[in-house]
Amino acid sequence: MKVAITSTGNSLNSNVDSRFGRCSYFVIYDKETEAIEFIPNQSQKLTEGVGTSAVEFLLSRNISMVVSGEFGSKIKPMFDSRKVTMIVVKEPKTIDDIIKLINHKK
Repeated sequence: MKVAITSTGNSLNSNVDSRFGRCSYFVIYDKETEAIEFIPNQSQKLTEGVGTSAVEFLLSRNISMVVSGEFGSKIKPMFDSRKVTMIVVKEPKTIDDIIKLINHKK
């Protein structure tokens, strides 16, 4: 299972970004191989269609779950139609915290 996490930076100590489409980075975490990839968000500087572009990018990476602080109203139906689970994180958490939660580790 591949999980996308919005991130404010490119390290495990970076926080989950509260913005989905305008996040700084997407972290792609592969639960089976435990591979972690930090990818700068190319959609972040677009003037329109930011969320849609981000969704299309993540779907091209075959994710099955996405974690962010918030999602725009157009995003939910797009992920729902592809059966991608959306997790909203309201309290500050690091990327490392989220990966540990995904793996049920403390």
